[in-house]
Amino acid sequence: MAKLRKKSDIQGSVLSISLNLANFAVVKALVVKNTGSWYVARLEDGSLLKNLRLRGFRCTNPVAVGDEVTVEPREDGTAFIVQIEPRRNYIIRRASNLSREFQILAANLDQAVLVVTLANPVTNTTFIDRFLATAMAYSVPVLLVINKIDLLGDPDDQALLQAVMHLYRTIGYEVIATSTITGEGLDTLRSALQGRTSLLSGNSGVGKSSLINALIPDASLRVGDVSTAHHTGMHTTTFSEMLDLPGGGALIDTPGVKGFGTIDMERAEVDHYFPEIFAVSRDCRYGNCTHTHEPGCAVLAAVADHRISESRYASYLSIITDDPNEKYRKPF
Repeated sequence: MAKLRKKSDIQGSVLSISLNLANFAVVKALVVKNTGSWYVARLEDGSLLKNLRLRGFRCTNPVAVGDEVTVEPREDGTAFIVQIEPRRNYIIRRASNLSREFQILAANLDQAVLVVTLANPVTNTTFIDRFLATAMAYSVPVLLVINKIDLLGDPDDQALLQAVMHLYRTIGYEVIATSTITGEGLDTLRSALQGRTSLLSGNSGVGKSSLINALIPDASLRVGDVSTAHHTGMHTTTFSEMLDLPGGGALIDTPGVKGFGTIDMERAEVDHYFPEIFAVSRDCRYGNCTHTHEPGCAVLAAVADHRISESRYASYLSIITDDPNEKYRKPF
């Protein structure tokens, strides 16, 4: 059975799978589509191998889009993935409502693009921060895209937009505000994606499909509505797929996610993945400070003085209080 290694081992080699098949000729390929039950891989000559399958693994998708794999063709025209090459990075989350199970969203990334919205629907900041922390833990740079800014015409909404952009930029993240209605920010986003392999992720309804249609005109992805009852997005993308960008680079489109449970994060290391908390923590009185109650905690003082945002600190607390032995159900 495939086993996910701890992060300390990730930089070298991860998740090698062997199905003990007979020795036929093997070829190298790049996984470009994952439906959850079968895969499509692109060979070096550009041709595709379809309907590749794996069974019996605890991970909800042991092979991810972006994986470089060894494929064993069969005489009947089918093929099997017999090995996954070592990954340089990946994005992983704990699968909602499935205790101890996990989902690898994509592998071998130049960056992850997290698409969020401040209206219709509103992206929870805890979701944003959990994604950012996980990406940092697994060595994936993140570009934050605030979409649907055409809906933010009210002065209060504009003030919120500027505050959110300022918050994440001061932490060190690149932030682009976009609208597929007005076209604002799309040229900047195209430039940021050029020549790179990027994961596109976010809650359902934030406009990922509309962004892809604007960036890749022949993609023609179906665009969904937002529930008027719950103000949340409804899924339109049901599988993960790598799409080539005009002029070079690729986008990995993934289904919208509601929650983002963390994997293999030791409580003592969580502050490492919140840059502003980690920077201040050097001044804590105790080296093993949890930043929750200890006297002389520089982080608590920084939160009280508004040098660390309350929303970011709340996100930090949400991660350190996660119980890895219980089902992940929080709607972040």
